[in-house]
Amino acid sequence: MEEEREETKASGPELGSGYREFNARNEFSSNILHGVLAVWLWIGALPFDALLFLLSSLLLPFPKFLLVIGFLLVFVFLPINHHSKFGRNLAMYVCKHLCSYFPITLHVEDIHAFHPHRAYVFGYEPHSVLPIGVVALAELTGFMPLPKIKVLATSVIFYTPFLRHMWTWLGVAPATRIKFCSLLDTGVSCIIVPGGVQEAFYMEHRGGSEIAFLKSRIGFVRTAMEKGCPLVPVFCFGQSYAFSWWKPGGKLFLKLSRALKFTPILFWGTFGSFLPYRHPMHLVVGKPIELKKNTQPTVEEVLEVHGQFVQALQDLFERHKARVGYPDLTLRIV
Repeated sequence: MEEEREETKASGPELGSGYREFNARNEFSSNILHGVLAVWLWIGALPFDALLFLLSSLLLPFPKFLLVIGFLLVFVFLPINHHSKFGRNLAMYVCKHLCSYFPITLHVEDIHAFHPHRAYVFGYEPHSVLPIGVVALAELTGFMPLPKIKVLATSVIFYTPFLRHMWTWLGVAPATRIKFCSLLDTGVSCIIVPGGVQEAFYMEHRGGSEIAFLKSRIGFVRTAMEKGCPLVPVFCFGQSYAFSWWKPGGKLFLKLSRALKFTPILFWGTFGSFLPYRHPMHLVVGKPIELKKNTQPTVEEVLEVHGQFVQALQDLFERHKARVGYPDLTLRIV
């Protein structure tokens, strides 16, 4: 394992001595069965909940249907033990085998720029159907030299039976300003997908471009400035090929997505199932943008740093797209 990492280190001198590359298939011992199980544990609750609701509503008498709803509601409000040893072991299993399933390769431009006792704000693009690639940055995957990392996601997840337990153990937290600030205050690095709901709405089937809904997304930049936490641009190549999908268009659908706090998309993978296609992903992590703590930044100051982040993301994209097999791909900032 160490020999493999040393070879990877030596293969990218043009990126500097701090460059590191982690290929999950080399780092973890896995196979297709472990990968499928990891996918099921990661996202299987969504089709399970939907199928259980649909079949019970169609096949069961109304009183028994209400019992099924009651059963699901129990798991909506059942307290989660964040420190569960079982949950942590299960989440570690998912992280390692999900990374190997595609596989995901993590490219870190300067691993020496990350200090284990600091909190960072990772701006992750694109959202795609699901931002699967974040698993390579997860605390339990162990690639990044940061002991505490959380992924911020829509609060809808935390009202979804079974899924809320698994994703909490995986290190996912609600994407609220209060939670975001409290995590940074306690030294926890946060991964945020700035485009969120609207970025999923703007997704296109054209294979020649990726879309990042960033122009109006300045809240995460303001929070990073207020806390004095470095901003880190991140881009995942290949993630958009994990699922096929269909969604309606129009302003009404956009309003519905905003109201629901997620974009209802019909998506499918291998053989029409929820299993994603095994398309390799390359997750590239740029150098942190250092920020001075500013508890009351002006709009102009926030926009200036936001511009730096957007430019850093575009530069990161251009530096790596040919290296990882996407020489003709373009990035559109909307």
